[in-house]
Amino acid sequence: MLLTVDLARLDVRPGDLVLDAGCGEGRHCFGALERGARVVGLDLDRDSLDRGSGPLRARARELGSFGVMIHGNAFHLPFREATFDRVICSEVMEHVHDWRAAARELARVVKVDGRVAVTIPTATSEHLYLRLGDDYFESPGGHIRIFSPRVLARGLAEAGLATTAVGFAHALHTPYWALRSIAGLPKADESRLVRAYREFLIRATQSPIMDRLEKALDFVCPKSVVLYAQKRERAACRPA
Repeated sequence: MLLTVDLARLDVRPGDLVLDAGCGEGRHCFGALERGARVVGLDLDRDSLDRGSGPLRARARELGSFGVMIHGNAFHLPFREATFDRVICSEVMEHVHDWRAAARELARVVKVDGRVAVTIPTATSEHLYLRLGDDYFESPGGHIRIFSPRVLARGLAEAGLATTAVGFAHALHTPYWALRSIAGLPKADESRLVRAYREFLIRATQSPIMDRLEKALDFVCPKSVVLYAQKRERAACRPA
């Protein structure tokens, strides 16, 4: 399973209630469920929810647990303060205008001493794609900013979330998106080279050797950076 967040490092435990804000089709939801957690996924994209919601509920029933996906956005999370033990927000902040408001919402709904993982694309990879083609940042629903992890960490701290660790992920995806940028995102899937590399990525996710290689390359050319944080003080968090 292709996960950006290291769920062991996030310390997801059996019985934890986990929110995946911006869950897409639910890859982190399924990962947390397999670790014994109860899971709520939230996303704006109904098509992604339609594809992931049924399988997540079915897998939760098989495990005797709880897993659900709902429609919503990170600016107005429909949950009470201090609801969740763990919160994941993967590859979302680069898409939204007021990311600090989203960070405050994440902080609001996680319990005091609860943990949060926020992932963003690395600035290095983003600058590379920008130089290779305009489509990466100009396509509808695309990225609207290039983040510095330090800036993200400061925003999380302002929301009451203290960064405790940093991780990197998806080095093998860095050249994939470079190829897509060169081909032009609207027609990238027409490129035989892009399709061949995507097939390689699918096979790589099933190979322990490639997994170890990617973990080594994550320190050289990661596609994503992960900030792990902890909610320290209730008073620091305010609703958006």
